[in-house]
Amino acid sequence: MSDEKKLGLPSVIATGVGLIVATSCLMSLGQGAGAIGTSFIIAMGIACVINIFTALSLAELNALMPNLTGGLAQYTLACMGPFAAIVSMVGGYLVCNTICGSVECAMFGNAMNSVFHTGIPSNVYCVILLIILIIANLNGVDMFAKIQNIVVYGLIFSLVLMGIIGITGIGTGTIVEQPYVLSWDFKDVFSLVGLAFFLFLGCEFVIPISKDVKNARRNIPLGMVLSLLIVCGMEVIVVFGMHNYTEWQTLAADTSPHILYGTSILGKAGMAWMALVSVFAVISTVNSVISSLSYICAGMAKINLLPQIFQKRNKKNAPYVGILTIGGVMIFINATGLSTTDSLSFLILIGCVFWMVAYIISNINVLILRHRLPKAPRTFKVPLGPVFPILGVLGNLFMIINIDSNPQVQSRIYLICILIFAALSVYAFIWIKKVMKIKPFKSIPMPKVMAMENEMYPITHQKIKMGK
Repeated sequence: MSDEKKLGLPSVIATGVGLIVATSCLMSLGQGAGAIGTSFIIAMGIACVINIFTALSLAELNALMPNLTGGLAQYTLACMGPFAAIVSMVGGYLVCNTICGSVECAMFGNAMNSVFHTGIPSNVYCVILLIILIIANLNGVDMFAKIQNIVVYGLIFSLVLMGIIGITGIGTGTIVEQPYVLSWDFKDVFSLVGLAFFLFLGCEFVIPISKDVKNARRNIPLGMVLSLLIVCGMEVIVVFGMHNYTEWQTLAADTSPHILYGTSILGKAGMAWMALVSVFAVISTVNSVISSLSYICAGMAKINLLPQIFQKRNKKNAPYVGILTIGGVMIFINATGLSTTDSLSFLILIGCVFWMVAYIISNINVLILRHRLPKAPRTFKVPLGPVFPILGVLGNLFMIINIDSNPQVQSRIYLICILIFAALSVYAFIWIKKVMKIKPFKSIPMPKVMAMENEMYPITHQKIKMGK
């Protein structure tokens, strides 16, 4: 690819922001702001900084092991072995993204009900949308790719403009008289850092395009950090706008806070505006989740971390087993009635715990490779030695410990996560022992992990095993 065709920093930022921002983020934003008012911005700032630490660690891993499609699975395979790779990738990305994608669908269904009042259950909208997206992906046609940038910039423009209208008080709605802050108690703020974490997920998905980025050494880490800061700034503007037009208590209880906010500011015009934003955002996000996760499954199967069936492709060259599996699970989650504020928030927090564990492992991977390969060439290295990776680990542990202020809800989240991790651990042990036939906690040399990316590796490896 010529230099003229390579992506610059603006494209990296657009990709990062587009992956982070989704309508389900507005669910978390409404929940957090509605609970403690504008002091939720403190929780947002803490979560943003912790995610920046992890973004830098992932940038260093990519610099040391560039152009790997498996990402975290391959980094962890080279650092901690196949057991941690399977559990972290399946739990930290496949399970987590499936849950988050389901939440996104539920937000779409709730938005449609809020706008059109057809009497059709919210989950019906969700299931219909998922079936359409599954069919689109099975046909190997990403029909939304051409409008992805329009969707992203449209969403950002809409939220910033709505926030500014709210802050300046020039909307057609009635301005609400209420305090800016409901609680300055740091216990209340810390208990919402886990929820705020959800507002900043996804910037690491910039890494797969790094081979096409001009001056990747600078633009990948800088692009991820700027993406997080831009999103944080945008959401701060929206929180201040919400203060002027939506009562905190009403905001916290609403299943579609962005629709409520749009309606409060500009009436029916604002409601329609935010509904349109919701439609495009959910189409873009969920389509990307189904597509990317199915290819991740195929990539993991390629290096023998998942059953080979996930590599199967149809006539359109689409990894149909992964598409049907992931789409089917999302349909099941939504068909069971995922449409209330409590269940949406609960699922978001479960997904966050899985993602936090994946981020902890990513930071630990950096520390392991710093110790094991201190002189290996890195086009990017996290500054200040081990300080940022260690802070990333501690920050994510802090968010897991403070995932919810309600001890009962917290216990339920931990229980579900433990059960899922236990099931994944059993699968990982059986798979590694019976199929891979290697030691579960022994790392695979980095050159070998990178060689697995080559399409000829499975064929050559099989010939060696057969003695040919």
